[in-house]
Amino acid sequence: MSGQMRGHLAMLLFSALVAGSFSLGALAANEIAPAALNALRFFIAGVVIGTAALATTGIRRQAFQAPWRYLALGGIFALYFVLMFEGLKTAPPVSTAAVFTLTPVMSAGFGYLLLRQITTPRMALALMIGAVGALWVIFRADLGALLAFRVGVGEMIFFVACIAHAFYTPLVRKLNRGEPAVVFSFGMMVAGFLVLVVWGWSDIWATDWANLPPIVWITIAYTSIAASSMTFVLLQFATLNLPSAKVMAYTYLVPSWVILWEFALGHGLPRGLVLAGVGLTVVALIMLLKDENA
Repeated sequence: MSGQMRGHLAMLLFSALVAGSFSLGALAANEIAPAALNALRFFIAGVVIGTAALATTGIRRQAFQAPWRYLALGGIFALYFVLMFEGLKTAPPVSTAAVFTLTPVMSAGFGYLLLRQITTPRMALALMIGAVGALWVIFRADLGALLAFRVGVGEMIFFVACIAHAFYTPLVRKLNRGEPAVVFSFGMMVAGFLVLVVWGWSDIWATDWANLPPIVWITIAYTSIAASSMTFVLLQFATLNLPSAKVMAYTYLVPSWVILWEFALGHGLPRGLVLAGVGLTVVALIMLLKDENA
């Protein structure tokens, strides 16, 4: 199996795992401060990834040359997750996931600025189709709300988070110096944890950890192992084998996965017109995955 094919499979699994963090995160967002939750999840994820790195590739001293790289990446991803949980306090999971699908457009722009990755005309069209589908879901298929640009505060907060995420993707490829994905992820997780401890110390200290609702611990466990440890390694691996725009193209699957998560949690399905927007994001994904060199 080629490196590119493994990259595609990694991102398929990535999209399914990420979707769960939206549905579970919405249930826990108002029960704990985002900085406190994410500090603990980064710590747990760092332990898991560090153990995996020691058991597989090993962690060499050379991997930690220029540690500012990990601090930059960890800080950016810490910002993304804190703002994500802030947004989930008021924004519905499906709507927030739709905002997430705007990251490929921004990632393509950052990919050009940082790596001079070229977006072909077909890829540009696919990104445009996906953005239209995302906006249709964000505004809940309400043309009046779209024309008036009435968007919720939660969605606006998460959009800022997505800018950070889009910048992170090509930055990984630019800053990686040949370190294995699992080792690079470990360095980023440790740096992100330190940033969150400094940033959110007052929230961490003020949290009544012994009396948190069960959903918070479920969310922390899921986001630490599935939506952090596993997805960070998958994303790092994919960005080393695929162009940034194609890596982020898999975010177009996230709303579809979230709809399935919401249905499984007993929250029902969105109305048909909203599903049409989700359908457009799937079309965009298919267009973006076509081999440019075929």
